Amino acid sequence: IFLIIWGSGRMLVTAVGVNSQSGIIFTLLGAGEGEEEKKEKKGRCKKLDVAKKQDGAVAMEMQPLKSAEGGEVEEREKKKSNVPKKEKSVLQGKLTKLAVQIGKAGLVMSAITVIILVLYFVIETFVVEGRIWLTECTPIYVQYFVKFFIIGVTVLVVAVPEGLPLAVTISLAYSVKKMMKDNNLVRHLDACETMGNATAICSDKTGTLTTNRMTVVQAYLNDQHFREIPDPSQINPITLEMIVNAISINCAYTSKIMPPDVEGGLPKQVGNKTECGLLGFLLNLKRDYVPVREQIPEEKLYKVYTFNSVRKSMSTVVQMPDGSFRLYSKGASEILLKKCSSILGANGETRSFKPRDRDEMVKKVIEPMACEGLRTICIGYRDLPCDPEPEWDNEAEIVTDLTCIAVVGIEDPVRPEVPEAIRKCQRAGITVRMVTGDNINTARAIAAKCGIIQPGDDFLCLEGKDFNRRIRNEKGEIEQERIDKIWPKLRVLARSSPTDKHTLVKGIIDSTVLEQRQVVAVTGDGTNDGPALKKADVGFAMGIAGTDVAKEASDIILTDDNFSSIVKAVMWGRNVYDSISKFLQFQLTVNVVAVIVAFTGACITQDSPLKAVQMLWVNLIMDTFASLALATEPPTEALLLRKPYGRNNPLISLTMMKNILGHGVYQLVIIFTLLFAGEKIFNIDNGRYAPLHSPPSEHYTIIFNTFVLMQLFNEINARKIHGERNVFDGIFGNPIFCSIVLGTFGVQIVIVQFGGKPFSCAPLNVEQWLWCLFVGVGELLWGQVIATVPTSHLKCLKEAGHGPGLDEMTEDELAEDEDEIDHAERELRRGQILWFRGLNRIQTQMRVVKAFRSSLYDGIEKPASRNSIHNFMAHPEFLINDFIHNIPLIDDTDIDDESEWSSLPTTPNRNNNAIESGVYHLNLPTGPDGHWTTPSRQLYPLLALETSL
Repeated sequence: IFLIIWGSGRMLVTAVGVNSQSGIIFTLLGAGEGEEEKKEKKGRCKKLDVAKKQDGAVAMEMQPLKSAEGGEVEEREKKKSNVPKKEKSVLQGKLTKLAVQIGKAGLVMSAITVIILVLYFVIETFVVEGRIWLTECTPIYVQYFVKFFIIGVTVLVVAVPEGLPLAVTISLAYSVKKMMKDNNLVRHLDACETMGNATAICSDKTGTLTTNRMTVVQAYLNDQHFREIPDPSQINPITLEMIVNAISINCAYTSKIMPPDVEGGLPKQVGNKTECGLLGFLLNLKRDYVPVREQIPEEKLYKVYTFNSVRKSMSTVVQMPDGSFRLYSKGASEILLKKCSSILGANGETRSFKPRDRDEMVKKVIEPMACEGLRTICIGYRDLPCDPEPEWDNEAEIVTDLTCIAVVGIEDPVRPEVPEAIRKCQRAGITVRMVTGDNINTARAIAAKCGIIQPGDDFLCLEGKDFNRRIRNEKGEIEQERIDKIWPKLRVLARSSPTDKHTLVKGIIDSTVLEQRQVVAVTGDGTNDGPALKKADVGFAMGIAGTDVAKEASDIILTDDNFSSIVKAVMWGRNVYDSISKFLQFQLTVNVVAVIVAFTGACITQDSPLKAVQMLWVNLIMDTFASLALATEPPTEALLLRKPYGRNNPLISLTMMKNILGHGVYQLVIIFTLLFAGEKIFNIDNGRYAPLHSPPSEHYTIIFNTFVLMQLFNEINARKIHGERNVFDGIFGNPIFCSIVLGTFGVQIVIVQFGGKPFSCAPLNVEQWLWCLFVGVGELLWGQVIATVPTSHLKCLKEAGHGPGLDEMTEDELAEDEDEIDHAERELRRGQILWFRGLNRIQTQMRVVKAFRSSLYDGIEKPASRNSIHNFMAHPEFLINDFIHNIPLIDDTDIDDESEWSSLPTTPNRNNNAIESGVYHLNLPTGPDGHWTTPSRQLYPLLALETSL
């Protein structure tokens, strides 16, 4: 502001609002939608208020009628289109569908169990034994029925997977906490899980794949091309002194190199990155720019030609001690070399620089540097006399006839860990694309260094203009079919605008070319990346260099601005998915066994081998403790050796189904063997057919203890879901799992030995405990047998837990923010609207007819044939505003006696505004009771009723 005060200028506004670049970005981000809705709502309210003031009935007419005629459907469709579809995450959708299916099955099994128990008891007691229901026996019978009901509820509790939401929450919360240590700050919880299904990553270049630190890596000095930073002794002293002065003085004094914040870190670059790269070049040459700037402070600079995108150069003039002037200039090599007429040779001497020499330098120096992705900068100088003093305003004459000092190659180095991270992504089935605003040559070179593109691959590298030309039709509209032809092979999009990035991401997400829908992650740091970050399934913003807009639009923030952190996010995302699958494999095994045991035992022995409290303890093990144990498994590199699961892949694979059924068979065989032969095996009393309120038996205690120990050891088996044999691999890396297994085993010992009647347990001896433990360990051995059976041979098995289809999304899920109206209130409003609409139509029609008859046709003889209102429609004078829309007119048979109309005195409103709006006033004679005294009362009872109301 203070600089503007001292001068004058003229501003040209080329675009404002949504037409400006910032407006386009914020529109793509969704900003302003709420304001537009508020304005639209406010406008509707104003119109409605005006209508109410004019005529209450007409106001009711304006409200859309939710009738069977289609108004309700149209409104619902409109509302659906306006409300953004809030999709569930992939995992949530699959779990919801699976949980509903399991819950229904559990409810059916529970109901059947209760029915069978009740019928068995009734038939056995009152039919077979022939007993009579005695009043004094009612409490006994009620207790039996209550017992049966409790068994049914227990079966339902065990069958319904109420631990699923807990497992998901624990897994996500644990992962988010651990991801923070891996430099991933998760803003949206489900983004962690979604990242595990990512199939494509669109990454920005600067600051993400590169260090965002411009560095001089090659130089051409004294007729010699140095492919590494030369030692100062290799440079002629005259040339060295000249290049130190040229860079120190001809750079903005605000550009500087600062000491690192952390000991051992890289020095900080403050100011223009290119200039900082040149200043760093001086430091690498063991020279310092600070003394030069102190000798010639900014105030002593005689003339400065600031950088201009057209001339692509910057020049500074200083006055020498003898009064002459020296011009230092730096800029794009292909432009500045054309202005050079001489060059510093091998001995620091000036020699001529002809066009032939320039072409040779371009061919041997400039082009090789550019092919390696380097930005070439030419540094030159010119001595100017003091008498006569040059005409400084003529920049074209001043910045010419230069002497070339050096040509340097600057690059933004690729982060050393990025190529390996990209290789891991590609091995994991994730395609990485570079989307940058840099030129295509630099982008292609950096992409090759990162490993995004490789020799021999079939890929595309496009600029933004070419990309838009290919995806738009003759009308300039984007077509998905055109995008589908490009994005599968596209690897580099250069010179891209914010809209281009958003279009590419949207096109990949919406594409249906491949069988699986693409899940796209986007990385970015600038405001121009905001729309793409918002549109992506998962948006990664840079925590250090990222702008507030980018961070707000993102789902995860990379606190170290490093692409390799994205690989860790993929690992954690896939680990969440696997953790839920492990828990499901374990829980469903328990579900199947517990439900079958309870159902079969109840049907055969009229009692469940597993009592209610025991089943609830088992439910606690498999829900709370197991979800905590299996959901806290740390990720491993092996997660990156497989392809993404995809949106439609089942939650329960064939291998998992094999494990569930295999372990279920083992446990059922053991339980039923103990149930029907346990008393003979252990030489103990039979626990079957025990009377009501009988003490706990060792028989059923052994069954319960064996069942729980089998679940504990099967929990170790559940750690592997892809058919791995070594189920102990990495088990000690998860102390939570070990603590839960050992803790559960300790609590089980206490319950069995000291639980007593509350837990229906009788203490067991050492021999019985060892047998229970042996059968439990057998789960691990049986797991090896199951792993030996190839899944491909079990074609009878089916997968489960597929994601819900688009057509299965409920109305409430598509519009969660939609205000719900009670059904009774809706019907009441519907009746009111129908009532007032009927009254309003009749009243309006009468007003229009009387107005035209009394005012528009005064002095004109009315033709006899015009006894119907329809006849007026042929005349242009009959105007009805949109204010009253879709009003059906009265049929000829409604009124055929013109005396009815002539008997009604009217006071027509002759105001033109009234005629245009179609609103007229009708005065009707009324009696003492307020009712009409004309025959129209008999013809129009509805209107008469409105008057009385």
